[in-house]
Amino acid sequence: MVKPEIPTVYDPRAAENKWYDYWMQQGVFNAEVGEQGSPRYCIVIPPPNVTAPLHMGHALDNAIQDFLIRWHRMAGLETLWMPGTDHAGIATQNVVERMLRQEGLTRHDLGREKFVARTWEVKEKHHGIITGQLKRLGCSCDWRRERFTLDEGLSRAVREAFVRLYERGLIYRGRRMISWCPRCSTVLSDVEVEHQDRRGKLWHIRYPFPGGPSTEGIVVATTRPETMLGDTAVAVHPDDDRYRRLHGRRVVLPLMDREIPVIADEHADPDMGSGAVKVTPAHDPDDFAVGERHNLPHEVVIGPDGKMTPSAGRYAGLDRFEARERVLEDLEQLGLLVKVEDHELAIGQCQRCGTIVEPLVSLQWFVKMEPLARLGIEAVNSGSIRFVPERWARVYLDWMENIRDWCISRQLWWGHQIPVWYCRDCDAEIVPREDPTQCPRCGSQNIEQDPDVLDTWFSSGLWPFSTMGWPEETPELEYFYPTSVLVTAYDIITFWVARMIVMGLELMGQKPFHEVFIHGLVRDARGRKMSKSLGNAVDPLELMDEYGTDALRFALLSLITHGQDISYTPDKMVGARNFCNKLWNASRLVLMNLEGAPAAWDQAQLDLADRWILSRRAAVVRQAHQHVAAYNVAQYCGRLYEFIWNEFCDWYLELAKLALYGSDTARKATVQAVLRSILTDILKLLHPITPYLTEEIWQSFRPEDGSLAVQPLPQPADYQAHEAPQAEADFATIMELVQGFRVGRAELGVPTNQMLHEIRRRVPADADRDIVRQCEHYVTSLVRAEQLAHSAESLQGSDCWFGVAAGMEIAIPLAGNIDVAQELARTRKRLAELEQDRDRSARKLANEGFRSKAPADVIAREQAKLTEAEAELAKLQARAEMLGKAQGES
Repeated sequence: MVKPEIPTVYDPRAAENKWYDYWMQQGVFNAEVGEQGSPRYCIVIPPPNVTAPLHMGHALDNAIQDFLIRWHRMAGLETLWMPGTDHAGIATQNVVERMLRQEGLTRHDLGREKFVARTWEVKEKHHGIITGQLKRLGCSCDWRRERFTLDEGLSRAVREAFVRLYERGLIYRGRRMISWCPRCSTVLSDVEVEHQDRRGKLWHIRYPFPGGPSTEGIVVATTRPETMLGDTAVAVHPDDDRYRRLHGRRVVLPLMDREIPVIADEHADPDMGSGAVKVTPAHDPDDFAVGERHNLPHEVVIGPDGKMTPSAGRYAGLDRFEARERVLEDLEQLGLLVKVEDHELAIGQCQRCGTIVEPLVSLQWFVKMEPLARLGIEAVNSGSIRFVPERWARVYLDWMENIRDWCISRQLWWGHQIPVWYCRDCDAEIVPREDPTQCPRCGSQNIEQDPDVLDTWFSSGLWPFSTMGWPEETPELEYFYPTSVLVTAYDIITFWVARMIVMGLELMGQKPFHEVFIHGLVRDARGRKMSKSLGNAVDPLELMDEYGTDALRFALLSLITHGQDISYTPDKMVGARNFCNKLWNASRLVLMNLEGAPAAWDQAQLDLADRWILSRRAAVVRQAHQHVAAYNVAQYCGRLYEFIWNEFCDWYLELAKLALYGSDTARKATVQAVLRSILTDILKLLHPITPYLTEEIWQSFRPEDGSLAVQPLPQPADYQAHEAPQAEADFATIMELVQGFRVGRAELGVPTNQMLHEIRRRVPADADRDIVRQCEHYVTSLVRAEQLAHSAESLQGSDCWFGVAAGMEIAIPLAGNIDVAQELARTRKRLAELEQDRDRSARKLANEGFRSKAPADVIAREQAKLTEAEAELAKLQARAEMLGKAQGES
């Protein structure tokens, strides 16, 4: 091998631009349909919303997917990573409406057609940014196959899915209680409503009997007094003796002077409050059910805009919360407000804009979920679909076992318009596969399409198979479906994962994926969700610019624990960048010394260090395969870090220099061959994590072999013969001994560049063989000592630093190695400084004012300083005592 020209410093940006273009030109990411039964691996990307550039959560999610994709591609499987983006109906519409508000416009000023055109412009802009970010991150997607949930093919899939479900009786239109966002002016599904606990009030109101005094009647309690204007009954439990005589009687609805009946219904809880509850069928889900059972009228007093309707009487036109205050004032004046209590509330808010949602009865389109849920539950309970970690299956099952029908219509303009037409002449409901020109029932051309659009999760639920050409029976669908794994965060298990499962089972007759790998969210050091409003959001592009993409990927992947949130701090990036630089420098040293290297080593020339590193390589290859199979991504990163930084760089490479720079040509050739083999596998194993850095090194190392991205992974079976437990045990003895001597050097304050004249060790009396004597050159080289003396006698009591390592007494003589007087003076000076620091911390911690006013983290840091100072003081005091004795002090 000719000595390559390798820069002294790695330039991430230059490598990233160069190698991504190279991979694309070489078609490295392209997946082709193979023969049925041939090994393949497929992931469909969770499509990012075209609302904004990607954030740290996207960086984490896509780094995991690319890790799995690159690994399986190198494992020899036909590997497809399907890319694409989501139109994200309500989220994208909100983005565009905010833009219009800054221009003093609303969507209604533009009209539907121009508004949709404007939204397409925003989509195109963000799509370009998003795909650029994914490519910068190194995502090895097959970009030839990129999809968008509103593209022509997926729109056809959405139409077909809707029609099939409608024909099977699984989609219907009905008047139901729904959650409505007054700000977004649309219905929300249950999972689009976020509940937040708040301190509120519980108001107790008396409903008088007709013709009686206001002091008599039934007391009910409510957290929403403005809705009482729409009450159509008061309910009591049928077995509540307090009210049995009142069944069928009437009370007067305060402020509205309207009589309403007292009904018996089990919805009323005798043990809660007065045992009587107001019933507002038009504005409460439970009351809606009561109203259905008792055929109660619906009085709609709050409109879709969040304002009171004409049915609210003198409160009409008021905002619902303003009306609440007015209602309470009027009730108090009438003496009907009995009492007010503090009360904990779970307030439903729109997930997108934070507006408090309003329960309203509305005519909407729904998917009948119970029969679909049965399929989804069976798929997971039977083990056909596996959640990793398994505990997240319980979240999925809890949702599915208690699921309600899914409202899929949205009062928006951006999205898939509902493929239903209504005939104005005969009231026919037309659900065709192609746009109709006339009513199939009466022939009238007076037909109109439903103006609403589908919930964005409807099209997302089809993603695993619609992206592969469904409803056509395409080769891609036959070969790559079901996909291998879905990678996603836990926060969209109910939004997306559940819907993909039921849609796949119902429409394809097969599960959409074999496994679901759930990871956590990226949070800041204080555990808070990252957001612009908190000022803790981190732009992954900025991190890639500052530290390099590989450092970002390594940092994120190293933090993953199964399904737990991860805490991001800048020091993680610094550590990851240092690791990348360590690999670069080590690889540079190896490659600069491989000139004339043989293809294989001479087995007879292998020494202990060679056998040890080859055995450790066998272990790391085996463990790497085990970690990938178990989705232990962080453990995979940690094991490679340990092998590369500690075992390879800090130990083997240091010893390899003895042969590389020595005069024994046979020994040098063996070490060169070992280094070449180990570096090859390091680059292969690291490539799925740090693709740019490893490709850059590989192309300086083995350019004739093509891209590293398609090289075969090392297999455990390849290295079983290299496993050497005895060599590992022997080298562990050497390592412990060296580490012991290094502790002595540090405690004596010996500069790292200073050569020690002599170090000593006591030979164990029961040693069957003296591996240390055989490898004495290892010890002296790594400790930086001229000689290692072997003694059969105890080393204690002499003028030496003394310790124990690997079960042996070890010592470093003071004479000839350090200036005792100078080191004693330096140690005592440092002791005095540390005692001042310790006393200062102790005084501060003893101060009650400090403890009562300082934040907990400040107190904890001060306590840590004190503990650290006391520990260092103990070491320095022992050193000063030893040096003093060497000086002849008593």
